[in-house]
Amino acid sequence: MPNADEYAIETHNLTREFKHVVAVDSLNLRIEKGEIFGLVGPDGAGKTTTIRLLCAIMNPTDGSARVAGFDVVKEAEDIKKRIGYMAQRFNLYGDLSVLENLNFFADIFAVTGEERKKRIAQLLSFARLTDFQDRRAAQLSGGMQKKLALACTLIHEPEILFLDEPTTGVDPVSRREFWDILSDLHLRGVTLFISTPYMDEAERCSRVGLMFEGDIIVCDEPEKVKELITGELIELRPKELRRARDLVAGWEGVLEVQTYGDLLHIFVDSVDKRMPELEAHLEVEGIDVEGLRQTRPRMEEVFISLIRKRIAEGKADNPVSSGNHKAREE
Repeated sequence: MPNADEYAIETHNLTREFKHVVAVDSLNLRIEKGEIFGLVGPDGAGKTTTIRLLCAIMNPTDGSARVAGFDVVKEAEDIKKRIGYMAQRFNLYGDLSVLENLNFFADIFAVTGEERKKRIAQLLSFARLTDFQDRRAAQLSGGMQKKLALACTLIHEPEILFLDEPTTGVDPVSRREFWDILSDLHLRGVTLFISTPYMDEAERCSRVGLMFEGDIIVCDEPEKVKELITGELIELRPKELRRARDLVAGWEGVLEVQTYGDLLHIFVDSVDKRMPELEAHLEVEGIDVEGLRQTRPRMEEVFISLIRKRIAEGKADNPVSSGNHKAREE
């Protein structure tokens, strides 16, 4: 029997190495029961490896973790009965119908009899797939396939749900519908552990962790993470983006410049002081300005800034320009 653990997920110096690559580096996490925890970070940060470790799919090289009160190494089978895991490429059976897929996963988890019928009917309604239950999975839209994959993951009513980039590759409307379903699960008390590349999704989480080179460099509520940013933010839309960026980066009071499409996001020590100076400097340089305003930092700007700061402090290799020895996921 498990002890009465306070946390749904708890890790102590959890580490996973692949030959000379450290994919997860001494990770310490505590996820409360019923929490929505978002794990974000660049490709190769270690997100997928972390989820596989917590799902007892692979063993750690060092450290330990408990999920639903059980040890991921010694009590792996107990964990698998209590969790749901939706991988990035969830393998639905395209030749089977929606209903046949659900029955197949019910067989795997030994859900039988009237309980099976009840759960399948509930999941079809929950995922809004009742009218499509006889359609082959291969003929569903991308968004519907994701919802069917989630329904199959939920067939045994897991208390903790691990989702690895569940909405990648689907349209914005389907993403919103998928998150409506996740919100309902959260209200039912299910603990959600979600990795995502989308910063708007990260903001929906109770807490969010930024993972980089196998380590979580910041972990807190989204609004508190945003408070970590240095300076105030100006959004600039210049006609000559590259020249404006190169000029602005060297001006007094400018702390950091980030490029977003045809926009420059400029962190300054004081908007009131620097915005008039910025406009005047650009006019002198002959750069037309199509838009200039103060704005609030989003999660994306904050994470980019934090990663840049970590690199600048010499605590991490540059993931673009050097052979990053930690940041490759297996």
